[in-house]
Amino acid sequence: MKFLTEYLTFNVPSRRGFVNITPEVRKLVERSGIKEGLCLVNAMHITASVFINDNESGLHQDYERWLEEIAPHEPVSRYEHNRTGEDNADAHLKRQVMGREVVVAVTGGRLDFGPWEQVFYGEFDGMRPKRVLVKIIGE
Repeated sequence: MKFLTEYLTFNVPSRRGFVNITPEVRKLVERSGIKEGLCLVNAMHITASVFINDNESGLHQDYERWLEEIAPHEPVSRYEHNRTGEDNADAHLKRQVMGREVVVAVTGGRLDFGPWEQVFYGEFDGMRPKRVLVKIIGE
Protein backbone atom coordinates (compact mmCIF):
# COMPACT_ATOMS: atom_id res chain seq x y z
CA MET A 1 0.00 0.00 0.00
CA LYS A 2 1.17 3.51 -0.84
CA PHE A 3 0.11 6.79 0.69
CA LEU A 4 0.58 10.52 0.37
CA THR A 5 -0.09 13.07 3.12
CA GLU A 6 -0.18 16.77 2.29
CA TYR A 7 -1.46 19.91 3.97
CA LEU A 8 -3.05 22.75 2.02
CA THR A 9 -3.33 26.18 3.63
CA PHE A 10 -6.09 28.66 2.90
CA ASN A 11 -6.46 32.23 4.08
CA VAL A 12 -9.88 33.47 3.02
CA PRO A 13 -9.77 37.30 3.23
CA SER A 14 -13.38 37.58 4.44
CA ARG A 15 -15.26 36.05 7.34
CA ARG A 16 -16.98 33.48 5.09
CA GLY A 17 -16.28 32.03 1.68
CA PHE A 18 -16.11 28.94 -0.49
CA VAL A 19 -13.00 27.85 -2.39
CA ASN A 20 -12.98 25.18 -5.09
CA ILE A 21 -10.00 23.03 -4.13
CA THR A 22 -10.57 20.31 -6.73
CA PRO A 23 -7.54 21.30 -8.89
CA GLU A 24 -5.17 21.06 -5.90
CA VAL A 25 -6.60 17.71 -4.81
CA ARG A 26 -6.36 16.33 -8.38
CA LYS A 27 -2.68 17.33 -8.58
CA LEU A 28 -2.00 15.50 -5.32
CA VAL A 29 -3.74 12.35 -6.56
CA GLU A 30 -1.58 12.47 -9.71
CA ARG A 31 1.58 13.06 -7.68
CA SER A 32 0.76 10.15 -5.36
CA GLY A 33 0.93 7.66 -8.21
CA ILE A 34 -1.97 5.76 -6.65
CA LYS A 35 -4.24 4.17 -9.25
CA GLU A 36 -6.87 2.58 -6.97
CA GLY A 37 -7.67 3.83 -3.49
CA LEU A 38 -9.24 6.58 -1.45
CA CYS A 39 -8.63 10.29 -1.02
CA LEU A 40 -9.59 11.89 2.30
CA VAL A 41 -9.89 15.69 2.40
CA ASN A 42 -10.36 17.04 5.94
CA ALA A 43 -10.77 20.57 7.28
CA MET A 44 -8.51 20.68 10.32
CA HIS A 45 -10.23 23.63 11.98
CA ILE A 46 -13.55 23.61 13.81
CA THR A 47 -14.84 26.67 11.99
CA ALA A 48 -14.14 25.41 8.46
CA SER A 49 -15.58 22.68 6.28
CA VAL A 50 -14.86 20.46 3.31
CA PHE A 51 -17.79 19.34 1.18
CA ILE A 52 -18.68 18.12 -2.30
CA ASN A 53 -21.19 19.83 -4.53
CA ASP A 54 -21.68 21.71 -7.80
CA ASN A 55 -19.39 24.63 -8.74
CA GLU A 56 -22.20 27.07 -9.43
CA SER A 57 -22.17 30.61 -8.05
CA GLY A 58 -25.92 30.73 -7.44
CA LEU A 59 -25.68 27.61 -5.28
CA HIS A 60 -22.85 29.19 -3.29
CA GLN A 61 -24.98 32.28 -2.71
CA ASP A 62 -27.83 30.00 -1.62
CA TYR A 63 -25.51 28.29 0.86
CA GLU A 64 -24.45 31.64 2.26
CA ARG A 65 -28.04 32.82 2.71
CA TRP A 66 -29.29 29.47 4.09
CA LEU A 67 -26.43 29.11 6.56
CA GLU A 68 -26.96 32.66 7.80
CA GLU A 69 -30.66 31.89 8.31
CA ILE A 70 -30.05 28.79 10.41
CA ALA A 71 -27.02 30.13 12.31
CA PRO A 72 -26.86 33.94 12.02
CA HIS A 73 -23.64 35.64 13.01
CA GLU A 74 -25.39 38.49 14.82
CA PRO A 75 -26.34 39.24 17.42
CA VAL A 76 -23.24 37.56 18.79
CA SER A 77 -24.71 37.80 22.31
CA ARG A 78 -27.26 35.08 21.43
CA TYR A 79 -24.60 32.36 21.75
CA GLU A 80 -23.21 30.99 25.02
CA HIS A 81 -19.90 30.18 23.28
CA ASN A 82 -19.31 33.87 22.54
CA ARG A 83 -19.30 34.64 26.27
CA THR A 84 -15.72 33.30 26.24
CA GLY A 85 -14.72 36.48 24.39
CA GLU A 86 -14.99 35.03 20.89
CA ASP A 87 -17.56 35.94 18.24
CA ASN A 88 -17.53 32.77 16.14
CA ALA A 89 -20.19 30.47 17.64
CA ASP A 90 -22.12 30.67 14.38
CA ALA A 91 -19.04 29.41 12.51
CA HIS A 92 -18.94 26.27 14.65
CA LEU A 93 -22.60 25.58 13.88
CA LYS A 94 -22.16 26.24 10.15
CA ARG A 95 -19.25 23.80 10.07
CA GLN A 96 -21.38 21.16 11.78
CA VAL A 97 -24.01 21.46 9.05
CA MET A 98 -21.57 21.53 6.11
CA GLY A 99 -19.33 18.73 7.35
CA ARG A 100 -15.77 18.10 8.34
CA GLU A 101 -14.41 15.94 5.54
CA VAL A 102 -15.05 14.03 2.35
CA VAL A 103 -13.72 10.77 0.98
CA VAL A 104 -13.48 10.33 -2.79
CA ALA A 105 -12.66 7.08 -4.56
CA VAL A 106 -9.56 7.04 -6.73
CA THR A 107 -10.08 4.92 -9.83
CA GLY A 108 -7.60 4.67 -12.65
CA GLY A 109 -5.42 7.31 -10.98
CA ARG A 110 -8.20 9.92 -10.97
CA LEU A 111 -10.81 11.23 -8.56
CA ASP A 112 -13.95 9.22 -9.30
CA PHE A 113 -16.64 11.91 -9.18
CA GLY A 114 -20.26 11.90 -10.26
CA PRO A 115 -21.47 14.52 -12.72
CA TRP A 116 -20.75 18.09 -11.61
CA GLU A 117 -19.10 17.07 -8.33
CA GLN A 118 -16.25 19.23 -7.03
CA VAL A 119 -14.47 19.51 -3.67
CA PHE A 120 -14.84 22.78 -1.75
CA TYR A 121 -13.27 24.36 1.29
CA GLY A 122 -15.87 26.29 3.27
CA GLU A 123 -14.67 29.06 5.58
CA PHE A 124 -16.95 30.40 8.31
CA ASP A 125 -14.49 32.39 10.48
CA GLY A 126 -11.80 33.53 8.07
CA MET A 127 -9.08 36.13 7.78
CA ARG A 128 -6.36 33.81 9.05
CA PRO A 129 -4.53 30.76 7.67
CA LYS A 130 -6.16 27.36 8.15
CA ARG A 131 -5.07 23.90 7.05
CA VAL A 132 -6.74 21.12 5.11
CA LEU A 133 -5.38 17.58 5.28
CA VAL A 134 -5.28 15.52 2.10
CA LYS A 135 -4.48 11.83 2.68
CA ILE A 136 -4.43 9.47 -0.29
CA ILE A 137 -4.06 5.72 0.26
CA GLY A 138 -4.11 2.79 -2.11
CA GLU A 139 -2.14 0.91 -4.71
